Amino acid sequence: MTSPALFTPIRFGRLALPNRIMVSPMCQYSAVDGNPVDWHLIHLGSLAISGAGLLCVEATGVTPEGRITPGCLGLYSDQNQAGLQRVVQALRSVSQIPLAIQLSHAGRKASSRAPWDGGALIAPDAGGWLPIAPSALPQRPEEPAPRAMTAEDIGQVIDAFAAAARRARAIGFQAIELHMAHGYLLHQFLSPLANRRDDGYGGALEHRMRLPLEVFEAVAEAAGPGLPVGVRLSATDWVEGGWDIAQTIELARRLEARGCAFVDISSGGVSPLQKIPLGPGYQVHLAAQVKREVGIPVVTVGLITDPAQAEQIVAQGQADVVALARGLLHDPRWPWRAAAELGGTVAAPKQLLRALPGGHPPIFGDVKIGQR
Repeated sequence: MTSPALFTPIRFGRLALPNRIMVSPMCQYSAVDGNPVDWHLIHLGSLAISGAGLLCVEATGVTPEGRITPGCLGLYSDQNQAGLQRVVQALRSVSQIPLAIQLSHAGRKASSRAPWDGGALIAPDAGGWLPIAPSALPQRPEEPAPRAMTAEDIGQVIDAFAAAARRARAIGFQAIELHMAHGYLLHQFLSPLANRRDDGYGGALEHRMRLPLEVFEAVAEAAGPGLPVGVRLSATDWVEGGWDIAQTIELARRLEARGCAFVDISSGGVSPLQKIPLGPGYQVHLAAQVKREVGIPVVTVGLITDPAQAEQIVAQGQADVVALARGLLHDPRWPWRAAAELGGTVAAPKQLLRALPGGHPPIFGDVKIGQR
């Protein structure tokens, strides 16, 4: 029997994935001084035995000031590295799922409260810090402006991304995703809504792409040839005059030429004026447009919750990989359900085999389950 498209293998550079389901990076806002806590072990441990083809750890700040909130993960210190090493070792004790980490700098969206505390900026005298950005333009009109970055700041950010990549490699992550989406720093440089610079990093598209491409090159060099580096992009700002799909395609081509292993296509985040047409798979058409123009794997994400929908996306060539976030929080065994409905195969720990009919492998609907 032919395997469903969603359950066929794929490669991100040298990294082989057993299927086309990716656990999307999901911020937990629960770290302490950038260090993971027991919650991360429980949360990521559950997702590691989900049967997905790739697990990507949440947006991780490359500097203390690059964290979205004081509770976000970091990878800028030896203590951060040791904490994430402990997490990876724990995950490896229960699963061989490929592991990636998303490296990020929040730019003007840094120093914010957790979403469940309202998400507002935290002033420096209230325990926050002064964010940096391409230009002194606030995320929202009522917020104080960030500090416009100097040439020295830009160089330090590039170095910080590279240093975090070296730490990620030492920890044992098998892929890196660079966060150039959702209104964070590298997206801020790309979007004319956030970037009003008049130097070599602002203005024309060529200049607005400069820092993201320099960061990619520095990270790829630091990661080395065996560690694939991909990029998450917001394909559109959903605001007239902002970053759009045509510019995204051009950037994706530039990234591919520099050895990018995959592009993960999302949207929005840079402006409160965005008008997003939410609905099942509302970003798939954006991924499909990018896929037609590049030869590297394309990931799609956003309100994809039905296995038949995910299978159709991959089978029709709209994207190569489907990423899930909230769907996997709601149903941490979503890949099992998808395999059962579609006739695919996933792997699971032997401790879970009692969930199968008769309490033993190999049949669960059409799912063959064995020790990974």
